[in-house]
Amino acid sequence: MNRALAVARMQLTNKWIYLWIPLIILATSTLISLAVFAMAPPEAPTVISGSGQSVMWYFFALGIQAMTLIFPFSQALSVSRRAFYLGTLGLFSLAALTLAVLYWGLGLIEQATNGWGMDGAIFAIPWIADGTWYEQILFYFGVTILLFMLGFWSSTIYKRWRTVGLTVTLVGAAAVLLGLLALISWRDAWPSVGAWIVQLTPLSLGGWVLAAGALLAVTSYATLRRAVP
Repeated sequence: MNRALAVARMQLTNKWIYLWIPLIILATSTLISLAVFAMAPPEAPTVISGSGQSVMWYFFALGIQAMTLIFPFSQALSVSRRAFYLGTLGLFSLAALTLAVLYWGLGLIEQATNGWGMDGAIFAIPWIADGTWYEQILFYFGVTILLFMLGFWSSTIYKRWRTVGLTVTLVGAAAVLLGLLALISWRDAWPSVGAWIVQLTPLSLGGWVLAAGALLAVTSYATLRRAVP
C-alpha cells in the first residue's frame, strides 16, 4: 500500500498536467458557454452546452500519459507493476469522484441561478439533472473513469505489442462493433434497442458505463503484467 501511495505521489509530480490544465479547461469552456448564452435571444429556449464536460474528455489523455510518461520511470525505480497499477487507478478514481462531485455542485448553482441568469445549461444538463444527487455523481464518475481507462488500456496495449498490436486491437474492436450492429439489423431488433435506450436512467447508464470501465481495468492489468517499459 505504501508503494501504491508513492506511485500516486509520483503521478502528481507534474501539477500542470494533473491539476492546472484541467482547471484551465474547465474555466475556459465555462466562459465560452456563458458567452454563447449571452448572445442568445431572450426569447430563445434553454441553451444547452456540453462544453463543461470537456474535463472528462481530458481524462482520456491523462490515461495515456499516466502509462507512457510515468510507467517507464516507475520501472526504473523498481516499482512493481501491481503497485503502479493500484496507485494509478486509486489516484484517478479519487480524481474522477472529485470531478463528479464538482459537476454536481456546479449543477446545483446553475439551477439556483436560473442557468447563470441566462437560462443556460452547462452542468445541469436535462435528463442527467433529473436524477437524484447520487445518480448524477455516479453517472459523471462512471463516464470519467471509462474515458480514463480507455486511454490507459490503449497505452498498455501499445506498451505490450507496440503499433501493430494496438492497430490490430482497434480494428478488431471496430469489427466486433460493426458485427453487433449488423446482427441487430438482421434480427430487426432496432425497435427493441431504441426502447431499451429510452428507458435508461442516469443510474442505469452509469452502472453500464462503470461495468465497461471495470472490464477495461481487468484487461489493462493483465496486459500491464507483460508490458515493456
